[in-house]
Amino acid sequence: MTRLFLTCAIAAAAIGTPAHAQKQPDTIERGTYVCELPGNAAGSAGIAQPDESFSIESASRYVSAQGSGIYLRRGDRMTMTSGPRNGDSYVIVSRGFLRKLVDGAPSRLRCVRRAR
Repeated sequence: MTRLFLTCAIAAAAIGTPAHAQKQPDTIERGTYVCELPGNAAGSAGIAQPDESFSIESASRYVSAQGSGIYLRRGDRMTMTSGPRNGDSYVIVSRGFLRKLVDGAPSRLRCVRRAR
């Protein structure tokens, strides 16, 4: 009996799941997230990217210029899981500050929650 339990425990540990998938679902703060690329010292601090901006309307719904859908937050990752932005992912840097992920790595595109 002990051997069977030990075998099952080892098998379960070997299967594993990605670390971010083990976190409980959560939400991000409601509001409009204005997205931009970094500017330069000679000009603007940021270059607006209005087609990348979006709003969080309710617990897990987003709205963008392209349409609306649902997002999922797990830990420090937020992924749009339906709608026109399906597959877009962001790392949550801090409250109200996201950075878009490209091929799993943070890109230069940043999205900041605009105060109401």
